[in-house]
Amino acid sequence: MNEKTKMIIEEYAASQTQTAETLLMELGKIPAPSHQEDKRAVFCRDWLLSQGAEDVTIDAAKNVVCKIGVKKDTDLIVFMAHMDIVFPDLEPLTMKQEGRRLYAPGIGDDTANLVNLLMAAKFLLQNKPKMNTGFLIVANACEEGLGNLDGCKEIFRTYGSQIRAFYSFDGSLSNCTCEAVGSYRYKITVKTAGGHSWSDFGTPNAIEILCRLVEGLYRVQVPTEARTTYNVGYIQGGTTVNSIAQEASVLYEFRSTSQKCLKIMQQNFDDILEDMKGAFTIETELMGVRPGNGDISAEALKAFTEKNAEIIQMFCPGEIDYNAASTDSNIPLSLGISANTIGTIAGKNAHTREEWVDLDSIPTGMKIALGLMLQYTEL
Repeated sequence: MNEKTKMIIEEYAASQTQTAETLLMELGKIPAPSHQEDKRAVFCRDWLLSQGAEDVTIDAAKNVVCKIGVKKDTDLIVFMAHMDIVFPDLEPLTMKQEGRRLYAPGIGDDTANLVNLLMAAKFLLQNKPKMNTGFLIVANACEEGLGNLDGCKEIFRTYGSQIRAFYSFDGSLSNCTCEAVGSYRYKITVKTAGGHSWSDFGTPNAIEILCRLVEGLYRVQVPTEARTTYNVGYIQGGTTVNSIAQEASVLYEFRSTSQKCLKIMQQNFDDILEDMKGAFTIETELMGVRPGNGDISAEALKAFTEKNAEIIQMFCPGEIDYNAASTDSNIPLSLGISANTIGTIAGKNAHTREEWVDLDSIPTGMKIALGLMLQYTEL
């Protein structure tokens, strides 16, 4: 990036700081549980239209998709930040400001990052630089929890053959996710006839069967090609001390950075269930799937990440935290497309109602978001 472009970015961020803060305070009060992002979607669509967007829509997954410089069959770069937050509230979210800290549920994860995406898009809409490729600016749905990355999956179902690179704005300044942690999550339920603990002694007990199943799951040898983990995180079942349990269930997940390892873990899971046979039933419910890294060129991803790191450090000097995580970048990485999830804000207490962001970090994040976009343009 040349000095002229850097100066333009810095001047824009300085001039738009108050606008960004106002936008954050408006957007941060709008509730947006996963699958229920409708109000935020309408707000983001209307805001983009007010900034001069000519092609912005809300798709079937509730993603807000703004096309800039997109022509038929053109290559696309995706810039994304998610609208949903982890809380179920459907009423306006509480917010307070103490000094330069702004407190609200979901204010950092991912509302402030979303604001930086929107503010960078505003520059493109109003200054119309010459573009070397088409952009999809996406305020996406369903990133959190059992949203299962459904919003991002919809983008790749619709535009996947045209997408050449992908950016997600999520997390804190200096964070750069360049490896996907995939996961499969199941609810496993055992059902039996049950009965009285004395008179029906010997009848299959759903809790005992479930314990044997969990023991089998914990004997699995994880593949070593990439880091792979598993966990039983919740168990419930039975009724009283003198009843043979009719039903018991657990929540189980396995994770890996490798899609190949996830497939091995899936086969292990299926084999254990197949071996558990008797006078009972075992039901499995797939709660969510997030893919891991697919067949992607390590060299291409490394070069892509290093180029982005140069832009990040231009505006936020210091060591970059390269990490593996479960983010919207899982989807492109699983498909062999270079992707980074990059943090653009400073704050603390994500996924709590005490979450806060440092308003003074917003201009820095805005510069990073805009700098990453402008590398594909000519001013």
